[in-house]
Amino acid sequence: MTGIKISALKLLTLMMIAGCGLSACGFQPLYVQRERTGGWYFNSKFDTTIMDEMKQVKVEPIADRFGQLIRNQLLDSLTPTGAPKKPKYRLYVKLASKRISQQALREDITATREMITYKVNYYMVDRDNKQLFKSDSIAYASYDILKNPYSTTIAQQKAEKNAARIIADDIALRVGAYFHAVTTKQGSTSDI
Repeated sequence: MTGIKISALKLLTLMMIAGCGLSACGFQPLYVQRERTGGWYFNSKFDTTIMDEMKQVKVEPIADRFGQLIRNQLLDSLTPTGAPKKPKYRLYVKLASKRISQQALREDITATREMITYKVNYYMVDRDNKQLFKSDSIAYASYDILKNPYSTTIAQQKAEKNAARIIADDIALRVGAYFHAVTTKQGSTSDI
């Protein structure tokens, strides 16, 4: 019985040491910066400049149903309080390619699974139409091809929705990284 207590105590001690080590790793939040008080420590206030800049991005309409799914996710991520009345930035997104490949073949050479690869290109401009950055994003989604066509359609729509969320999250993260690099002068905007 005491052997178990000692092992638990050792485990707790190791976890506390690891926690202390991780707290000093230099991790910083992306969307907000702590305000410095002049000393080596931070106060409890946060500078929301990066989030405020992200709220000034207008997401332009994107063609097709998949584009609408991406745009809706981007609106939720970048401008959750509503579209800006006088946006400082405009974000353009375009589906570059959609490739479907069949996988897991049956004995009669019909597929039981499909994988879809979506690739989008996007760029952001300022009020003067000066391009600030451009990039692309890729998402992979797959679904089972079932005997019931309705079930297959639902699975396909779910895969498409998941891929749109992955791409929108990637774009929002890169927009945030751009504003973080510009605001904090840390990192490079060419890496976005």
